[in-house]
Amino acid sequence: MKFVVKAAALAAGATGLFSRLQTPVASGRSFSTSQSLQHVSGPVWNLGRLNHVAIAVPDLEKASAFYRDVLGAQVSEAVPLPEHGVSVVFVNLGNTKMELLHPLGSDSPISGFLQKNKAGGMHHVCIEVDNINAAVMDLKKKKIRSLSDEAKIGAHGKPVIFLHPKDCGGVLVELEQA
Repeated sequence: MKFVVKAAALAAGATGLFSRLQTPVASGRSFSTSQSLQHVSGPVWNLGRLNHVAIAVPDLEKASAFYRDVLGAQVSEAVPLPEHGVSVVFVNLGNTKMELLHPLGSDSPISGFLQKNKAGGMHHVCIEVDNINAAVMDLKKKKIRSLSDEAKIGAHGKPVIFLHPKDCGGVLVELEQA
């Protein structure tokens, strides 16, 4: 009970960054897990953990050195993936990974991104799913477009598919089979 009283006193005195947490939320905007689960139809599939955040970089060696030498992260060697038009370096963060992407070849999808974003930047997020084929079928029914007709083998050797950013709040989302 002492802990609850102390926690309440600390919360009551919170200011600045945490003061927003005390602001009541209108009941019409609340989120209920049980409510959203009732709307799932079709094949059963589940969203899993965040697999990685992909960063497009203009200089793969410089970006690798930053994460390895400055931040002390475990950084892989560069892996060329000609079928995807990229070279990839994985940065292990313990609870997830970062994927550093650099163009490979003239028609790389990352080339266009870097032309618009000269310094590089976040390219996509990758979320695991337990049944990628069911996820693709279900999302098509929900009018969520993908960038390909079917899943392809990704950098981790597992099936992946990218969802159109215009259907995902402006974010390029990659789904990967867990």
